[in-house]
Amino acid sequence: MELREAILRRRMVRAFEERAVDPEVIDRMLEHAVHAPSAGFSQGWAFLVLTELEEGARFWDAVFPTDRASFGHPGLFNAGCIIVPLSHKQAYLDRYAEPDKGWPAGDEDRWPVPYWDTDTAMASMLILLTAVDEGLGALFFGIFGEHIDAFKQAFGVPSAFTPIGAIAIGHRASDKPSPSLQRGHRGLDEVVHRGRW
Repeated sequence: MELREAILRRRMVRAFEERAVDPEVIDRMLEHAVHAPSAGFSQGWAFLVLTELEEGARFWDAVFPTDRASFGHPGLFNAGCIIVPLSHKQAYLDRYAEPDKGWPAGDEDRWPVPYWDTDTAMASMLILLTAVDEGLGALFFGIFGEHIDAFKQAFGVPSAFTPIGAIAIGHRASDKPSPSLQRGHRGLDEVVHRGRW
């Protein structure tokens, strides 16, 4: 598949068949993810990969403990693989305190945006595009509030790592597209400013 086709076909999929995802495909997604750009080549990311039924059940119990029967997208819980991308801020603060960068140790104020999250999000997009290229569906979704602590505790995630979300991956099943898609893509003339605002 050409990159353009993968980009145009990518959408968030909320229903999956109850089927495993080929481990070699998962490895390709992760191999692509670690080729994402990162400030100072800090590579301050980690990926928790969950493929076993017990792991998936523990994940959903931590991040979605409420009644799932009334959830509008029950096929989401059939995902054959969940990848949780985690950012590691300290890796960036340490990297930029090295001699070739020369920032004061632990100086977070110099960062205009949290690149540790930005770079991990770019790695996540490579996972999403690879899923499309492999003929799979995927959904990036958030982990919120107290569910972050429950997730970290359930899987022994060190405190220095923060999940920027989670990616459910699997063989696509019939699903309802999000009603938000009715908004349509904003045109280039609305979002692109050439030369000046």
